[in-house]
Amino acid sequence: MTVEKLREEFGKHGIQRVKLGVFDIDGALRGKYVSLDKFYSAITSGIGFCDVLFGWDIADALYDNAKITGWHTGFPDAVCSIDLESFRTIPWETGTAFFLLDYQSPVAPRQVFRRVLQRVQSLGLTPYLSAEYEFFVFRETADSLRAKNFTGLTPLTQGMFGYSVIRAAASRSLFHQLMDDLPKFGIPIEGLHTETGPGVLEAAIGVTSGLDAADRAALFKPAVKEIALAHGVVPTFMAKWSGTLPGSSGHVHQSLWRESANLFADGVAGPMRHYIAGLVRYLPELMALFCPTVNSYKRTVPGYWAPINATWGIDNRTTAIRAIPGSAKSSRIELRLTGADMNPYLAMSAALSAGVSGVEQKLEPPDATIVGYDAKDARPLPRSLAEAADALRNSALARDWLGAEFVDHYCGTRDWEVSQFAKAVTDWELSRYFESV
Repeated sequence: MTVEKLREEFGKHGIQRVKLGVFDIDGALRGKYVSLDKFYSAITSGIGFCDVLFGWDIADALYDNAKITGWHTGFPDAVCSIDLESFRTIPWETGTAFFLLDYQSPVAPRQVFRRVLQRVQSLGLTPYLSAEYEFFVFRETADSLRAKNFTGLTPLTQGMFGYSVIRAAASRSLFHQLMDDLPKFGIPIEGLHTETGPGVLEAAIGVTSGLDAADRAALFKPAVKEIALAHGVVPTFMAKWSGTLPGSSGHVHQSLWRESANLFADGVAGPMRHYIAGLVRYLPELMALFCPTVNSYKRTVPGYWAPINATWGIDNRTTAIRAIPGSAKSSRIELRLTGADMNPYLAMSAALSAGVSGVEQKLEPPDATIVGYDAKDARPLPRSLAEAADALRNSALARDWLGAEFVDHYCGTRDWEVSQFAKAVTDWELSRYFESV
């Protein structure tokens, strides 16, 4: 994508402004609008972006344990480069172009994924990946959510009615815009339907190779949120927003290719078997990257369609890893541990690190599991973010593939998240103990 080509595209689409974005540690899109003059000058000189982006949490509270940036550094600007290949127009925002920034930091999630991708590609391998998300939608606004203290919310639809054509028809304007505008924004959608739960939808993103796969998965969430605004609704990608309803998954589909051949085409008898073995072996120590919030671990409990052990099975939705043998094109692995709250850059980095290591080491998986929730002999997964962060901190694989500086910083951010929750008094505690103790 040359500057001349960009000017031509800008003229064709009537571009009047540019939105620039970068993803933080938690997978939240941070960004700014810039003028066309500023954009064109920044193509060659780069653009400054305060490095507090990696010094605060998802609620803009400053970490007290960050080494990358903090009060001790003065929160300077970092120079970011504009990835011209990430160019998109925004269908629901006339006259606006969008680009992703490359933040030159060892802890920037997109850069972590780039490093992992380069290592995989150096082996002559090309990963193909895609994500599918479940998310709940409510007839609320940012103001009403807070006025109601996030309780007593009105869902988009009522009742438990998965794959409902009627429920989809009732919200057809939202469904249609998601199906029509997301592909125009560079996020092709293979399917969109209701899931089991009031107001819950599931979307499958089209598969592609390399960096674009992670970009699609990361941009999907903010894009859905922006589109939803025009329909007077608010989606949530929390892993578990209700204690009585199923959680929201963010499953990652993956396969490895060499030139034009899918290495998983032979099913679990070939490289797929070693890839599965790598995932099974390393899932427990990488779980903090797959399940990054305190809330993530409310989803990974028995009986709610989310794994609790490092298990695998053939076309088995009760296991952490679902092998899907199929045609030479479609044969793949689905990682079912990840929730909708994942940061796709980090989750995909971790999955590739584990799987490709299994292929390199020719690891052998345990026997396939029949019922994942009853797999008594399987290695248990961490039951809390604190436990998962400790496991990641001690992971030689993570330090080798993702970088020691990233691992130390990321684990520090998870420690911070745990400490913030430890100080919180929940509604459950109030209702249980306020009068009784």
